[in-house]
Amino acid sequence: MGLTDKEKEWADRARRFVKAEIKRAGITYGELAKRLTEHGLDETEASISSKLQRGTFAVTFFLATLAALELEGVRLEDL
Repeated sequence: MGLTDKEKEWADRARRFVKAEIKRAGITYGELAKRLTEHGLDETEASISSKLQRGTFAVTFFLATLAALELEGVRLEDL
């Protein structure tokens, strides 16, 4: 079962947001993988790259990434 157009739109918005925040933080996918490990997620540079290329990922990855980047808040307007 595929994603609806609206689901694809939200997935793309989330993907772009995460990529922008990683770039803004000035870290690599490898560094993010290390930080995610500290938050209990077993990710690699390759798995992060794959998720962000694919454009879909679990909300657990999204939330752990926000925590790993030490973001204090996210406004829906930012997505």
